[in-house]
Amino acid sequence: MSDTAIRESAAGQLSLSGVIDYRSGAALRTQGQALIAATAAANLVLDCSAVVKSSSVGVSLLLAYTRDAMAAGKTLQVQGLPRDMRQIAEVCGLTEMLGNA
Repeated sequence: MSDTAIRESAAGQLSLSGVIDYRSGAALRTQGQALIAATAAANLVLDCSAVVKSSSVGVSLLLAYTRDAMAAGKTLQVQGLPRDMRQIAEVCGLTEMLGNA
């Protein structure tokens, strides 16, 4: 079983990991929103390379985190999207918005 979490590994460096679906989405939403608000860094990078599997909930989280960063006057760059998240983003026409991660 993978550890599903969002963490700040260094200043402005966020890491999303585990299985992202309807079971984990609400907690990750709350945790990510709090991390983004609490960090002093103005430019954030969210690394998704440790995501094991994701439904559309994962892409929805990325959009919510992007809105959270914008509302806090910060930028959020997404990197390391796994294949399933990238495919969902492509189908939804969101690859440009997510920075072609």
